[in-house]
Amino acid sequence: MGLADGEPFPFLALIGQEEMKLALILSIVNPAIGGVLLIGARGTAKTTAVRSLIDLLPIVTRSLCENGFNCTEKAVELDGLGAVCKSCATKFGYQEALTRQEKMRLIELPLNARLDDVVGGINERVLAEKGKVRLDKGLLAQADNHLLYIDEVNLLDDVVLDAILDASAQGYYTVRRGPNNLTYRSKFVLAGSMNPEEGTLRPQIMDRFGLRVVVRGLEDPAERFEAYEQSLRFRKDADSLSAEFADATLDLAAEIQKAVDLLSEVEISAEAKELGLEIIRQAKIESGRAEIAMFEAGRAHAAADGRTSVTPSDIQAVALLALRQRQSAKLAEFFAMQDAEDSKLRKLIDPKKGE
Repeated sequence: MGLADGEPFPFLALIGQEEMKLALILSIVNPAIGGVLLIGARGTAKTTAVRSLIDLLPIVTRSLCENGFNCTEKAVELDGLGAVCKSCATKFGYQEALTRQEKMRLIELPLNARLDDVVGGINERVLAEKGKVRLDKGLLAQADNHLLYIDEVNLLDDVVLDAILDASAQGYYTVRRGPNNLTYRSKFVLAGSMNPEEGTLRPQIMDRFGLRVVVRGLEDPAERFEAYEQSLRFRKDADSLSAEFADATLDLAAEIQKAVDLLSEVEISAEAKELGLEIIRQAKIESGRAEIAMFEAGRAHAAADGRTSVTPSDIQAVALLALRQRQSAKLAEFFAMQDAEDSKLRKLIDPKKGE
C-alpha cells in the first residue's frame, strides 16, 4: 500500500526550485500549515522532491494501541484514563508504554486506490473463514503522524479525495460498516502534486491545501544541464550520489528536527500579525484558511531559523506560498452584486436609513 522505498534522490542534489524546497520543509516542520500542493508541468521534479524528503523526516510519537484508537500517555495526562481504550488503560496501569518514538515515514497513495483502501473496511478473509466482521485500518489511519503524498491529485476519484481532505482537516475519521464503527486519528502532513494540463481541482479542494507552489522548468541553461548531469549520475550510481550528500543531509535533518522541537515555543509578534492581516485584507481573501496557512508557515519559518518569534520578514517569506490562488474574481463579483441588492433592500426595510 504505497510505502516508499529504495534509495531516494538526495534533497540537496536538487537543482534550483528553492520555493518548492522551502514549502516542503515548512510543511514537515509544522503539519498545522495544512500541507502543500505542487502545481507544474511534467518533468519539473515535483515527485522527486517529495520522495527526496525521506532522509529528512523528523522523529514522531507513534501510538502502540492495538485497537486502532491511537491512545497516548499525553491523552491520559490531559483527560484521564477515560481518554484511552480499556486495553491501553490497563497497560498504563501496569506502567507499560502506550507510544514509541519513530521516524516519520513517506506513504504514497496509489492513483487507483479504492475508498475502502483509504479509510479501511471489512476484512474479507476473516469474514469468509470465520464468519466474523473485523474492520481493518485504512491508509489514512496508517498515515497518522506521517507524510501522505498524492501524485496527480487532480486525477483522483472525488469521493476518495474528499475523504482524505476531511480526515486531514479534522485529524480523525470514523468508519461505519453495519453495526461496527471505529474512529481513527489521521493527523498527517499532506503533499500533493498535479499537472494543470491534465485538469484542475475544485475550488473547495484547492482551498484545503495550506501552501501552493507553482513549479516551473529551470530557466538558466547552466542549471538545466547540471540537473541533467545529476539525474544521469543518480541513474548510474544512486549510492555514490547519496554518499556525496550524506553529511550535508544529516546536518539538514538535524536542523529540521530542532525546528520541530522548537515550534511549540514560537509566537507571532505584533508586527508580524499586523502585516499578515493587512496583506490578507488588501488582497480581499475570504477564506479563513489564509490566516492559518500564512501564520503557521511563518511560525515554521521562524523555528527553522532557530527563533521563537515570528517577524515581518517571516511573513514576507511565506505569504506568496500561503495566499497564492486564494483570490477569486467570481466571489468578488458575487459580493459586489449582493452589496448592491442589500443596499436596495435596506432602503425598503428602513427608509429613514436610506435617506
